[in-house]
Amino acid sequence: MTGSTRLYGLVGDPLRTAKSPQLLNQMFASQGVDAVCVPLIVPAADLASFVRGARVMRNLSGLLVTMPHKQRMLDFVDEQHPTARQVGAVNVIRCNDDGRWVGAIFDGVGCVLGMQWEGNDPANKSVLLIGAGGAGSAIAFAVATAGARTLTIFDIDQRRAEVLAQSVAAATGCRTASGPPNPRGFEIVINATALGMNATDALPVNPEWLEPGSVVVDIVNSPEPTPLRRAASARGCRTQDGRPMHEGQAVHALRFLGFEYLPEKESTPHTGLSLPPATDATPFAAT
Repeated sequence: MTGSTRLYGLVGDPLRTAKSPQLLNQMFASQGVDAVCVPLIVPAADLASFVRGARVMRNLSGLLVTMPHKQRMLDFVDEQHPTARQVGAVNVIRCNDDGRWVGAIFDGVGCVLGMQWEGNDPANKSVLLIGAGGAGSAIAFAVATAGARTLTIFDIDQRRAEVLAQSVAAATGCRTASGPPNPRGFEIVINATALGMNATDALPVNPEWLEPGSVVVDIVNSPEPTPLRRAASARGCRTQDGRPMHEGQAVHALRFLGFEYLPEKESTPHTGLSLPPATDATPFAAT
């Protein structure tokens, strides 16, 4: 690190399972970039205070945003990328040299890209999505855009699930509805909630109702495997952890921040969800 090191932060609470700082710092080191990514634990009640302080930092170039701030952070950016306007949430912010913050969200397209890498393409599949928060909303739009045959959304807030289902159907034409968290008859089940991070958490679905041979995607990163994935495997389901989604969204988010990144041994298939165009912000030159 030097006096001109550029700063990137991961903002959320808690961050004990976060992988983004490690991923970005490895990339910065491999590309010879004078930049660093640090975890920034910001409680929900203190987000406005954090933003006021962060905006005076002239070497802050970007922020990654995770729970519980993805939806509320939308109020603090100066410009919304089309993904943020569609989903109503933010998970990455580009801090431009002129002081303007531009917010986007790539949870959804990252999840679909990761599923395709793992051979779990949602195209022409019946999908049950559990959770209609920031990540769940992004995943709903992306799965529908990727060609899901049907999409059913459950959230503990029934009205939120209904509104999201209506928005996705109107925007994509996919047969989308809200419904109960019953995985019977679905080819793909996606947990887009935080259930599973704590030992005392309930399972997001009843594993006895999972269809053997179906695919269960759990975006929770830790523990590994999660209780849902253990139960799904015992039921005879294919399971996918949060790593492919994490790496998939990194491809999109880092391009938005001005970097080119592709995980080792991965290739980007044609998804129907094109990578965002290269930003007009100048990537940092290798030193």
